[in-house]
Amino acid sequence: MGGRGGWWRGKSTPAKVETYTRWSFHTFPFIEVATFALPAFGYVPAPVNWILFLLVSAHAAVAAVTASLTLDWTRGRRPLPVRLLWALGTATVVIAVVSLVVALHGPRGADNGAAAGTVFVGVLSFGIGTLALAVRGTRRMVYGVLGAAVGAGAAAVPAGVSAPGAAVAAGAVVLAAGFFTFTSAFSVWLLNAVYELDEARETRARLAVAEERLRFGRDLHDVMGRNLAVVALKSELAVQLARRGRPEAVEQMVEVQRIARETQREVREVVRGYREADLRTELAGAQGVLTAAGIDCEVSGPVTGLPAEIQSALGWVVREATTNVLRHGDAARCAVSLRVAEGRVTLTVENDGAPGIGSGAGTDTAEPGRGSGLAGLRERLREVDGVLRAGPAGSDLFRLTAEVPLPPDSVPEQAPAPEPGGSPRPVPHPVSEVTS
Repeated sequence: MGGRGGWWRGKSTPAKVETYTRWSFHTFPFIEVATFALPAFGYVPAPVNWILFLLVSAHAAVAAVTASLTLDWTRGRRPLPVRLLWALGTATVVIAVVSLVVALHGPRGADNGAAAGTVFVGVLSFGIGTLALAVRGTRRMVYGVLGAAVGAGAAAVPAGVSAPGAAVAAGAVVLAAGFFTFTSAFSVWLLNAVYELDEARETRARLAVAEERLRFGRDLHDVMGRNLAVVALKSELAVQLARRGRPEAVEQMVEVQRIARETQREVREVVRGYREADLRTELAGAQGVLTAAGIDCEVSGPVTGLPAEIQSALGWVVREATTNVLRHGDAARCAVSLRVAEGRVTLTVENDGAPGIGSGAGTDTAEPGRGSGLAGLRERLREVDGVLRAGPAGSDLFRLTAEVPLPPDSVPEQAPAPEPGGSPRPVPHPVSEVTS
């Protein structure tokens, strides 16, 4: 997926959300250093300012690594980094205490104490917010924030901070740590929800395939089961009659032969009904399924008047393309258009999913003759002298086009007259019209 932005567009929606979440947490260390460590150089004299800067930078680095590994744990890719979480918690407490000592017993000056006190609140807030990634349950997160606030106030009073000052510090920790904890909890919830929705979409597609297979199995069982039972009964009767030298045995075997031929015909009809697809029904189904999946789908073009074999072939194209937009693409919009011009009918399925994945490109590895993916579609179109083309169409579109020549004696319903200097313009058909 070359071109600008190909790396991002090549990701699925869950992968995009995960990448965004990870990089959001990767920016937190820079925010922590820029907000709490760098200002110390303007208010705290050396070498204390360097001590605060190095301590906050080390804390930010440990928090970044902890967040990355803990996100892997939330996705089930690695065990919970317990030792790293303990290291982050210990570092948070130690650095907060050091900054509090600097604020009270370091270089004198209102600015010096305020800068060191800000480091105290900031380190506690970022540390608690990062540790919340490994916590399950809202109540435990609330306890963690309140515990950090109470600990901050309890540590400030013995160090010489007045009671109102300790209360202000505890309140600041509640607000800041609560905000970062909420951010962590919401990020994990959103990431898990997106992955669960993607898995549900995959399950829905698999269930649709399984339901169709069950339908075919039931139809075949109904035909073969009944007729084979009759064949077995009449064959047994013919054997008994033949053993007795009765001429009726020949009549029974003739009847068996007739039933066998009838069974062959019925099986062919079942298979033909399974392999054939009605274009009008498939267009309406595609629009309904894609709309239900949150994909804006527009269907346009004339449907009636096409030969049955061409409708069947194009119906399968619509069915396969729709299935693969749901399973493999990451589309927000899909347009299906049908155009009849110059003795050819052209079906175009275009979506803005990931290039090379939507509309069936991801299934072009099927073996010829297996009836799946682009290989199966090309086989069906070849039976009506049609061709299939699929590939990216621009930076963010994927287009699948099927062209089939019309028989000389076929006169389909005429499309709207073309505008001057242009080609026939397809007319949109709402679902009610397509399914009528």
